[in-house]
Amino acid sequence: MSAVRGSAFLATVLWLLCACTVGPDYHAPPAPSGATAPLVSLNPAAETPTTPPDDWWRLYSDPLLDRLIAGAFAANADLDAAEANLSGARAVLEAARAGRYPATTASAGAIYGRDAVTDEILELTGRNPKTTWIFDDILDVSYEVDLFGRVRRSIQAARADAQVAAAARDGLRVTVAAETTRAYAQICTLGEEIAVARRSLDLVTREAQIVAARREAGAGSEFDVVRAQELVADVRATIPPLDGQRRSALFELTALLGRTPVNAAIDAERCVTAPRLVALIPIGDGAALLKRRPDVRQADRRVAAATALIGVATADLYPRISLTGLYGGAAASLGALTTQAGLTWGVGPSISWSFPNQSAPRARVRQAEANVAAVLAQFDSVVLQALKEVESALAAYSAELDRRQAIGDVQEKAHRALDMAHGQFIAGSISTLDLLTSEESVVTADAAAAASDAALVGDQISVFKALGGGWRAAQR
Repeated sequence: MSAVRGSAFLATVLWLLCACTVGPDYHAPPAPSGATAPLVSLNPAAETPTTPPDDWWRLYSDPLLDRLIAGAFAANADLDAAEANLSGARAVLEAARAGRYPATTASAGAIYGRDAVTDEILELTGRNPKTTWIFDDILDVSYEVDLFGRVRRSIQAARADAQVAAAARDGLRVTVAAETTRAYAQICTLGEEIAVARRSLDLVTREAQIVAARREAGAGSEFDVVRAQELVADVRATIPPLDGQRRSALFELTALLGRTPVNAAIDAERCVTAPRLVALIPIGDGAALLKRRPDVRQADRRVAAATALIGVATADLYPRISLTGLYGGAAASLGALTTQAGLTWGVGPSISWSFPNQSAPRARVRQAEANVAAVLAQFDSVVLQALKEVESALAAYSAELDRRQAIGDVQEKAHRALDMAHGQFIAGSISTLDLLTSEESVVTADAAAAASDAALVGDQISVFKALGGGWRAAQR
């Protein structure tokens, strides 16, 4: 009975030892004060505090854009590299998990020659050394008794590293979605700006023809004609740079789609109007933002990995105990390997411990603790950066909305003024200079309105990118 109690006591002690895991447990780092509050730059006229959708680009209700985003997710080379990095991190995790199980090594071999041990035995028994075949086949088995949680902490660290790689991939998906939308939007808005410039060119060309006709009728001067032609040339000169920028945006979109320039997405060039949102921008709040942004999740997982590595380093301060065993045979002939005479086996524990000089493992513990302090500081920095990006994008978008409204007022008045100036010029009540001034005002206002439309779309995309949406939809 006492033997049974002793065995039970020993089993209990061993179980308690195996349950011991040194080092601190991971706890989610607290966000900076106020980080989860509602966003302060919300403009009720343009945004709503509802949670933004993952596939935010569908708010533009543009089937071509939807296809382009899907194509970019499927073919982008940077995303392929991120997926490969994630696969590598998952392989490391599988290797760490293997530490929970016995390690086995099987070996077999044959060698012809002299063995020092055999020769010594022969000499001791009065026989001469000789050259012979030596055959062996051995199965080695070892199992680390994870008394202090070194293996468990290693698995935790590897799992967190894999999650870091996953968050990095998701962050790249956010970028790919935003930049693909941006490149497509630039193609569209530059097409609109080119169309506006050409309409302005038609306008000033017609007015220049009127000025020339009046000159031929003796109602003007050559100077008036030259000034009108100068305005025509000036407006015409604005078109080639816009064409060049549009081609550049097309090649940017092509690269995001994983294509070469010869296979550019020509169908995107049919878009000549700025994309329009079909609803207010849903932006959520600070708490939802921190859960959604992949870079915040990546920073959090780095804290988890660094915390687990403290446990790995701390476990090295204590003994590492393993159970080892071997089974096989060694003989001078193949047939003897299976006989009792050729059989070799053994089983037993082994212990390794860096003691009493523990300067090196203690230094590694301090290094791991310092690394946790660093990644905690980085976490706060990432959270603050995320909030700053969202608030800045919202502020810029709101300001551009106000600017676009003001430009619209200017544009309306400039066109009314030109209509009046045209009639008065035909009637001879104002000078050519007054007419040209009105034309320049219209050209400038129309160009500013088109540029503001482009800026608004760019600001919207910046808001969506800062909100961190797009990676969940890409995984479905």
